Parts: sequence; C-alpha cells; structure tokens
Amino acid sequence: MTGGSPPDGGALPPRWRLRRQLGFWGTASLCVGGMAPTLAMSVTGVQPARLIGRAAPLAYVLAAVGIALVGYAFVRLTAQFAHAGSVYAYIGRTLGPRAGFFAAWALMCTYVVFPPVSVLGMAVFSQAFVVHSGIADSVDWLPLGLVAWALTGALAYRGIRLTAGSIIVVEIVSLALIAALVVVIFVKLGVGSAPGDASLNADFLSLPPGAGFSAVALAATFGFLSYGGFESAMSVGEESHQPTRAIPWSIVAAVAFGGVFYGVCITAQTLGFGTDEEGIERFASSGAPLGDLGRAYVGSAMAYLLDLAAVLSALGAGLAGVAVASRTIFALARDGLLPGRLAAVSPRQGTPGPAVLASMALTLVLLLAFGLGSTRAIDAFFYLATIGVLSLLVLYILTSVSALKLLFTKTGRVGLWEYPLPLAGIAVAGYVLYRNLVPVPAHPFNLFPYIVGGWLLLGAVLSYAVPAIAERVTRGLGLARGAPTIP
Repeated sequence: MTGGSPPDGGALPPRWRLRRQLGFWGTASLCVGGMAPTLAMSVTGVQPARLIGRAAPLAYVLAAVGIALVGYAFVRLTAQFAHAGSVYAYIGRTLGPRAGFFAAWALMCTYVVFPPVSVLGMAVFSQAFVVHSGIADSVDWLPLGLVAWALTGALAYRGIRLTAGSIIVVEIVSLALIAALVVVIFVKLGVGSAPGDASLNADFLSLPPGAGFSAVALAATFGFLSYGGFESAMSVGEESHQPTRAIPWSIVAAVAFGGVFYGVCITAQTLGFGTDEEGIERFASSGAPLGDLGRAYVGSAMAYLLDLAAVLSALGAGLAGVAVASRTIFALARDGLLPGRLAAVSPRQGTPGPAVLASMALTLVLLLAFGLGSTRAIDAFFYLATIGVLSLLVLYILTSVSALKLLFTKTGRVGLWEYPLPLAGIAVAGYVLYRNLVPVPAHPFNLFPYIVGGWLLLGAVLSYAVPAIAERVTRGLGLARGAPTIP
C-alpha cells in the first residue's frame, strides 16, 4: 500500500478485502449519526444555560467555529488517505509508525466506550418513555439495554450499507420530531400564545450582566462536545466508492448541519423556556429540556415521542460507533497488531464480522459490569462518555498536528491561509481538554483523566519499547524505513 491509495482488490487477498458499497449519502449518514444530534440536544444545552443564561446560543456559535477548525484537519487528511484504520493510517503516514500506533491506541480507548455509551443512551430514554407514558412506574434499565445491544449488533453485523441506511432512517425520524417541536415553539412565540412569560425576542444575542468571553468559552466546551463523532466516516475509506472525495465532503456537511441544527435548536429551547430569570432557571434545572418543552407547547404525547426520538438518535450513534470500532480492530489485526482472525471479512455481507463481534462483546461486558453493579444508566452514560471524550480530544490535537505536517510537506501546493487552521484546531481542542481537567471535577470524574492518561502512557511506552510494533505498522501502512512517510 502507498500513501493516498487505499487497499484494493489487487493488493489484498479476498479474506482481507472490504467491499466498496457506500456513496456520499452513506458516508454522510455516518458522520451525522456519530454526532447523534437529537441525543446531544436532549442532554447538552442545560450546562451552557447554567453558565451564561439567555446567551446559551452564543456558546454553540463559538463551538461551531471551533469544531470547524478541528474538522479542517480531518478534511485535509481524508482527502489524501483512505484506510479502514482511519487516524491510525493518517497519522502513521504523516508522523511515523509509532505515532500511528499511538493514535490507534487512543482511538480504541474512545471507541471501546462510545458504543456502550450509545446503548446506555437508548436504555435511559427507553426507561424514560416507559415511565412517562405510564406503561410502568419503574423499570430496570439493564433488560432494555440488552435489547438495545442486540438490535445494534444485528444491524451492524449485516453490513455497512444496512448500517448507513438504518442511520439515515432513524435520524430522519428523530430530527423530524425535533423540527416539528421547534416550529411549534417559534409559531407560538410569534403569535404570543407561548406558556408563561416566554416571548420572541433577541435577548439571546446579548450576554447577561457579569458574563464575559471566558464564560462563553467555557460554555462553548459543552457545545463542542455535541459534535463528538462528526468524523465517523473516516473509518470507511475502504468501503466508499470515492473515499477521498465523499468522506471529506461528508465531514464538511455534518459540521455545517450541526452548526445550523444546534444553533436553531438551542435558540428554540432558550426562547421556549423564556429569557427572563425564571425561564432561564427552568431551563438550567431541567433534566429533559426537550421533553419539558414538548409537554408545555404540544402536550404529553409529544414528550413521549421525543423520548423515542432520543432512543433512535442513540441507535444511530451506536451503529456509527460500532462501525468505527470494528474497522479499527480489523485494520490493526490485518497489520499484525491484533490476532489475525479479527481481520476476516464475511464473503456474504462484505463486513469485518469478527471485528464487529469483538466490539459488541466489549460493549456487553461494560453493560453487564454497570448493570450488575447497580449503577444508574445515566451515571454510566456520563462516566463512559467522559472517558471517551478525553481520549478523543487528544486525538483531535494529534490529527491537527498531522494535518500541519502534511501542509508543510506539500509546500507550494497549498494556500498560505491554510497553515493557521490546524494551529487553531490544536488550540481549540487543547482548550476544551484543559476545561475538562481544570478545575478538578467532582468524584468520580476526577479519576477519569488518570484512567485515560494511564492508557495513553501505556500506548506510548509500548510503541517505543516493542520494536516489532513500529515494524508491523511500517509494513502494514506501506512505509519505507527511513523514507518520507508522505508521497
């Protein structure tokens, strides 16, 4: 394999050959599904409201700018390389084999926990639907989680085309419900029939007294996290028909969509609760802001449907997460860094079946550990999400460094305006990472940076202490020893 040329049928034996079956809409669905926009809007808006009140939408505007800067690196790299191992190959081919292995190690930390995070999200909102609709007064989340796990695994195993198609369907349904609520909120605000003292105004464009840019920047970190997974299509470089075109444009489309959707949705939530002190207090203390607004503006039935919309959104995120996790496992196994049996491809579905099963097995272990340990689903959701995000932020920084190296290697073929973009991406991701560490979060969240740091340190030590790792990455990625790693 050479840089910029993905593995193809002439270079790989059939047992290692993934099937090209995705067009632009398939890759774009993975990016949007990875973000889980409905699920994100169900849980992330409250914290910015607590920090900057009526100006919460400004935090999402700033987050959109930040994620665009980080996303530039992925656009640049996916336009150059296509590989099932995604950042493993991108970073390995720009910064060298040890850095490539470290990137894969960090990616595994994220995508071991992201699929169970999504399944837990399905369990949380399924549980909410059962209780809110009056089906039962209470229900244990673990049986619901196991059903969600089985559904996710069955769809993921059937192939990437079914995975992408399923994501498109569930996201269209869930986003349509959110859009309907947003329209109702704006209409009622416009005609003056909104509940309480809520009204259509432009107060959200101004900061409340005492709030400065630092407060907005801190609030923006929560908006930034709503985009986690926007890069999910990077792992289907060997299953897309035109990967170096479709995947970069899919990332651009997902970030652009997120900027519009999150901006409109958080504005509707802010105005829907009201921009006065009482309204902001209701928003900031809401455990389910979309459900509360659905109940207030439409009725209980809408609140129940929004619970189901969040379940569907979490399913889409789970499918995207399993796709990334399994392709990473597959690529590492193919290059001899994991057991070779995990690199097998199903001749019928064209999917890395053993790698999908490995990802689902790890998900099951984590679900059972939390379920049998009597941990609440919502707590387990945030525990694992925090671990995954911390590792992902490190990857965002490393990817931006890789893109910067790519630009310098291609001097004369890129515009001067591009060089500051990865530097800005490093600064943005670094700031968000810093804000996740300082001030020290409450227990047990104060332990998670040590868990992630220990995992990453182990990966760094292995990459230098075991020479065979660099040799296998060099061979697997087609890098000539001592030669430039970019074609």
